[in-house]
Amino acid sequence: MRKTQTSYRARHILLEDIEDAEDVLEKLANGESFEQLAREVSECESGANGGDLGVFYTGDMVPEFERALYHMEVGEVSKPVKSKYGYHIIEKLEV
Repeated sequence: MRKTQTSYRARHILLEDIEDAEDVLEKLANGESFEQLAREVSECESGANGGDLGVFYTGDMVPEFERALYHMEVGEVSKPVKSKYGYHIIEKLEV
């Protein structure tokens, strides 16, 4: 029997330093646009698309990213999530 995979859609802002990630979280809390901040400061090529990662499936992302995403509600923005790539600020868009 084949296991069904869950599909997700999310966007993220990837930063090298935790201090930069905390600054972005503060800007988001003050009403700045996630999409615009991703375009301005994300160190991932998805930043050009406002951080949108499109649709992906369980197992497509690094474990730290997926663990955080799994426990989030749609529309929620994460605290910084550390992975081998840096610090992700994730917004869960769809499941």
